[in-house]
Amino acid sequence: MKEAQPVPAPVILGIDDLRPLPRATRIARTSGEGIQLLHDHRDSFIDELWLDHDLGGEDSILPVVTLMEEAAFNGRPFRIGTVFVHSANPIGAETVVRSLTRWGYRVRRTTA
Repeated sequence: MKEAQPVPAPVILGIDDLRPLPRATRIARTSGEGIQLLHDHRDSFIDELWLDHDLGGEDSILPVVTLMEEAAFNGRPFRIGTVFVHSANPIGAETVVRSLTRWGYRVRRTTA
């Protein structure tokens, strides 16, 4: 009889300067940390990616979005089940949703 393989825990990443994101397995607080987080998971499947637009001060999620767009442009998009955009900035959130949707990512606007 074959032994059942354990089901791997979902990979849920968050990039947000303030929110605790209790479901997240890892959280980045700046765009730089967010870019590193995606690089760390480059060759694995990310079940959920939670993005906030405004990351404190002059920082925003846009460098992360650019990285994701460039990856898709180069034919190697990040493998992500769903990207959730949960920003209190409606214009910024809509920009992220439109940009990533254009490149084939599955994106939903939501609240954290």
